[in-house]
Amino acid sequence: MDRPLPLNMAHLRVACSNCNLRELCLPIGLSSEELDRVDQIVASRRKIRRGEVLFRAGDRFDSLYAVRLGFLKSTLVSADGHEQVTGFHMAGEIVGLDGISADSHTCDTTALEDTEVCVIPYERLEEFSSSLPALQNHLRKVMSREIVREHGVMLLLGSMRAEERLAAFLLNLSQRFEARGYSRTEFVLRMTRAEIGSYLGLKLETVSRALSHFAQESLIAVDQKHVRIIDAEGLRSLLGANIPKA
Repeated sequence: MDRPLPLNMAHLRVACSNCNLRELCLPIGLSSEELDRVDQIVASRRKIRRGEVLFRAGDRFDSLYAVRLGFLKSTLVSADGHEQVTGFHMAGEIVGLDGISADSHTCDTTALEDTEVCVIPYERLEEFSSSLPALQNHLRKVMSREIVREHGVMLLLGSMRAEERLAAFLLNLSQRFEARGYSRTEFVLRMTRAEIGSYLGLKLETVSRALSHFAQESLIAVDQKHVRIIDAEGLRSLLGANIPKA
């Protein structure tokens, strides 16, 4: 039986040099001495229970967060109270980049399951990266990857039909799971179908109908939140070359 997670603000000591996700968060090829110095940047690990918020829109920005375990979503809330999902984040990804430009966060980021993040104070990161070009360059690449991902979402919402959007979403998840050493063909959707619809600009009924159609065409198998991709090439054929990058 799993042990319960500590309270939301519980902090644990952390060592990047011993983390199996360090190649996703850090530049490749750092020396032992450089890794020891990186360990000094990361202040702690923080555990967030499912449904709890890591940060809210308007909160002061002071840290980035590397996802070590779990899954989160980012959302914006319009003036009329409508919630729009703007992103999903999994292990090995950095969240909090939205706060850099204005020194405050622009979205809410919430745990979709019990989650653990590494807290990276941004001022400390800037000071250290100025003396380590590899880390500074890696941080730029992380930011660039987020821009590319946002452009991919714009492509989804602006030019693709409903089934194309969902196929692209599943293939993108497949790529991201594979990059973390998990199966690219079988995974559990941590988000609800309504959240998928919000992210893709689709109604809940449309998402459910498209998943059912993919299953009928033997492209995927669906058992509640468990998805198995049977025919990845068939999904890709719906898109041509327009597959958003992971």
